Parts: sequence; C-alpha cells; structure tokens
Amino acid sequence: MSYDVPAIEGEVEAELSGAPGGLPLWEVFVRADRGLNHVHCGSVHAADADLALRNARDVYTRRREGVSIWVVPSSQISASDPDTKEAWFDTDHPYRHPTFYEIPDEVGHM
Repeated sequence: MSYDVPAIEGEVEAELSGAPGGLPLWEVFVRADRGLNHVHCGSVHAADADLALRNARDVYTRRREGVSIWVVPSSQISASDPDTKEAWFDTDHPYRHPTFYEIPDEVGHM
C-alpha cells in the first residue's frame, strides 16, 4: 500500500518526521531572488527527489524567501579535499590581482 506525499506545507508522514531511518541524504540549494545564485543552505533526508523538494521547501523556505530550490543526492557530489588545495588552486598568479596593473590617469576612476 502506498500513500501520496501530503501537499499541505508543514505536514509530514510520521515515519519521515523523526530519525532518517536509512533515507538518502539530499543537499539543498535555494535561490533567494531572480538573477541571484543558488546557495547551499543545508541537507534533508528523503526517499525521492519529490519528497526532498517538499522537505526542503518546508525546512528552508518557511517565510517564502526563495524563488527556486534545487535538491541533489549527496552521493552524487564530488569535491576536492581542502587539505590539498595547493594542488587544485595555484595561488601564485599576481597578474590576477588588480594591484599588478598601472591605470592611466586619463581612465579616471574604476
């Protein structure tokens, strides 16, 4: 027997409201306003993407501060190790900093 996910905001089935019980972890990204970037705001446990979206909406946009929500299975995210940042991010490029360039006087303010 299967049940539909409740559509009422804040209403969650009893077995999903407590401990995750082996449910997959989803990372939540919310865009606060049109034109802005999605920002990671936390994680939720859910059985599928639809329920993860609903849980994310209920947990992270209670005051209607978002216009778009992304959920991504945590198992699908690959990340570099912060301890090996030197191998990933070469920081010895002074020409990338604006202090390296001389700005001509006729350019004015920048």
